[in-house]
Amino acid sequence: MRTPRDNDRRLLRFAKELRESSTDAERKLWSLLRGRKLAGFKFRRQYPVGGYILDFYCIRANLALELDGGQHSQPDAVAYDLRRTQCLAELGVRVLRFWDHDVLKDPDAVTNTVFRVLSEVDNDV
Repeated sequence: MRTPRDNDRRLLRFAKELRESSTDAERKLWSLLRGRKLAGFKFRRQYPVGGYILDFYCIRANLALELDGGQHSQPDAVAYDLRRTQCLAELGVRVLRFWDHDVLKDPDAVTNTVFRVLSEVDNDV
């Protein structure tokens, strides 16, 4: 089941703004994902789905990668992220979350985790 892109103009405009103002961690992870570098899976940046903008999204695997900075450790943000992940799961989207500092400090561990999940998905396809 493929989850369709949300074509809300406001979300599309905001997604474009987010792509133009990427964080260091987003730029780092994108350099490792772009051009089907990870097991041939295509990822998109700042992709709108179900009223949310996903940091990275693989349509084929219905897999979202979310990068979290320190603000995501605040109680309100933790609750919001949980609700968001549940809503996306109802749409069939699996969400993997990584801390920004993990992407910057140990990008191989992050990509190995993503690769493992993609391998599981690839066996199911």
